[in-house]
Amino acid sequence: MSPFTYARPTALNEALQLAGPHTRFIAGGTNLIDLMKENVERPQRLIDITGLPLHEVTDTVDGGLLIGALVSNSDLAWHPRVEHDYPLLAQAILAGASPQLRNMASTGGNLLQRTRCQYFYDTAAPCNKREPGSGCSALKGLNRNHAILGASEHCVATHPSDMCVALAALQAVVHIAGPQGTRTVAFAEFHRLPGDTPERDNVLAADELITAVELPAAGFAQHSHYLKIRDRESYAFALVSVAAALDIDGHVIGEARIALGGVAHKPWRVSDAEAVLVGKPPTPANFRLAADLLLDGAVGLGRNNFKVELARRAVVRALSDAATAGVSA
Repeated sequence: MSPFTYARPTALNEALQLAGPHTRFIAGGTNLIDLMKENVERPQRLIDITGLPLHEVTDTVDGGLLIGALVSNSDLAWHPRVEHDYPLLAQAILAGASPQLRNMASTGGNLLQRTRCQYFYDTAAPCNKREPGSGCSALKGLNRNHAILGASEHCVATHPSDMCVALAALQAVVHIAGPQGTRTVAFAEFHRLPGDTPERDNVLAADELITAVELPAAGFAQHSHYLKIRDRESYAFALVSVAAALDIDGHVIGEARIALGGVAHKPWRVSDAEAVLVGKPPTPANFRLAADLLLDGAVGLGRNNFKVELARRAVVRALSDAATAGVSA
């Protein structure tokens, strides 16, 4: 770990003034500290933001929810409104990490998690995400956990978050503050595909900070389900995960949301896969059609070829579970 200075501002403007290309904001530190220990991240200054007033969950005027960036994953998962109105989000959070990590991890930090690709963590291995232009070791290496969608010749890493998959399906909005003022970014636009700049995970500038995540009023409380498939039940990242949400009127789907995790550089959604379900009954045959559209263009790298069919079956299962959620036998 390289030497660094430390600051703990108590006001947002003070924190933003301290930020720059060689600084990092830190809250729970559940990912950043690991990266620093491995010399993947070597900030010259850490800016501890835990003293900022970003710990609240509040109702919005339109019936949604505004989640402060410093709300812990545990507090968010067990928040009464999240449990009742956004069970998809609660399920996703509780599927991730361990209770101890969820107690420390923050909402904003969850969005900023970096890939768990083993080559990214191994500073002796070429990695375009860690050192642009050095190459991608995973392309011909151990790529069992890597991307089958949205990858490029420069990077095949996947985004590790469970929470983000649910937030993508719920169409959350990210609130951001910087020296030039505040802005909001639709969740679908926040994370980036690797392209030829895989070192950039998201659209944040170096001196910008996530202040909150906003959920719309529609939480799909009646028909939603988060499915996570992993090598072991206890504390493992997803091979494939699915956030499925349906609005069902009678026996017809009025709206559908599907987001995939563990398969791309960001939570994966395809509007056509959701639109094809609208106006149709919630049947396995229709869910298979949606899964085919969602996975159109999916390509394995050799060791992860199984993920294509695994993801297809997971989508059908998650949508089926969402359709029957809350329905008495």
